[in-house]
Amino acid sequence: MRILVVGINYAPECTGIAPYTTGLADGLAAQGNSVQVLTGIAHYPAWSVHEDFRDRRTYRGTAVAGSPSVTRLRHYVPSRPSMFRRLRMELSFARRVVLCRWGRPDVVIVTSPALLSASAVVLRARLRRRPVGVIVHDLYSRGVKETGAAPATVARLVGIIESWTMKLSSGTVVVHERFIDSLVGIGVTPTNLRVVRNWVHVNQEAQERRADVRDGLGWGADDIVVLHSGNMGVKQGLENVIDAARLAEERDSKIRFVLMGDGSRRADLERQARDVSRLQFVAPVAEEQYTSLLKAADLLLVNESPGIEEMAIPSKLTSYFACARPVIAAVGRQGLTSGEIARSGAGVVVDAGDPEALVAVAEQLAADPERIAVLGENGCSYASSMLDRSAAIAAYGQWCADLAASGQVLADQRKAWR
Repeated sequence: MRILVVGINYAPECTGIAPYTTGLADGLAAQGNSVQVLTGIAHYPAWSVHEDFRDRRTYRGTAVAGSPSVTRLRHYVPSRPSMFRRLRMELSFARRVVLCRWGRPDVVIVTSPALLSASAVVLRARLRRRPVGVIVHDLYSRGVKETGAAPATVARLVGIIESWTMKLSSGTVVVHERFIDSLVGIGVTPTNLRVVRNWVHVNQEAQERRADVRDGLGWGADDIVVLHSGNMGVKQGLENVIDAARLAEERDSKIRFVLMGDGSRRADLERQARDVSRLQFVAPVAEEQYTSLLKAADLLLVNESPGIEEMAIPSKLTSYFACARPVIAAVGRQGLTSGEIARSGAGVVVDAGDPEALVAVAEQLAADPERIAVLGENGCSYASSMLDRSAAIAAYGQWCADLAASGQVLADQRKAWR
């Protein structure tokens, strides 16, 4: 098949949805398909254009057998993202995608986020009578509501756009089963939905000795390191971790919190935490070092703002589980993340926005090495059985074939009518 994959995030971005869009394109190409990728300029999570992409407007890759051909389209990137600046970025990317050449793909696949560019791609594909599928990593309508990022009128409009996009598409893949209820709730037909889980995309073998990593970062042998990796934005609510680190300091606890990554809130968080000795910021690391850092920690943390429930499943969880370290989830009790922790048996949930509970559970786990071992093994087993890359890529290949077949049926019907 000739497959066009469209998504604003792609390698060399190594966090968020970029590894999955990149892995999808690579996997479909390895199956023997001719894969063209239209993507944006690397900018996430730092919200700064990657140094390799600061000069030209368009970057066209060279087609290599068994690999996707990648074209990068320059677009607006906000240095301090807000709801409306992100909408401007999505519209900027959407305009470039819609106006550029697509060739004659058999199937078009687009990822959401970004929703507005996904909507534009779906519309153009349908106008050109091409089957088009949408892969939903985040639910925009839920996200706007849960984060309070926009007025109620804007939130309703986002829900209408999201519903229209999914209903107009030839098919939709969601990355978690619970997304189905939310999309059905805004009018999407259940039979148009399919679940394909994200997969473990990191090398599960550490490249450096654990002791060397800890020494290099100044972690003492007695430190109980609780590491949070990835984006530092509004959704993560990392002020809770600052408060927990202050409590650990006041209690002379051995708990050391580490925030590794970047994002729109990092500078503000660093200012708030400048006097907190039990909190450390670590810059994003290369993919080959990432596993080593996760395994060097004692406990891995997912932290979300109170009220975040159904909008997304943190992509970091696939890596956390694979590294066989217990997970602490400071999240809503009824949310997606809490459900995933319970399903995996790989960690402990505490209430979002409760720093005392966060410190207490970290100390309890640190005092129970047998429980740490069991939780870590549960995560590793869950990653092997539920988050397998080969199975996911095979499912996407079948989905693309089904979309292409549906497009051919419609084409045959049009010919018959004529």
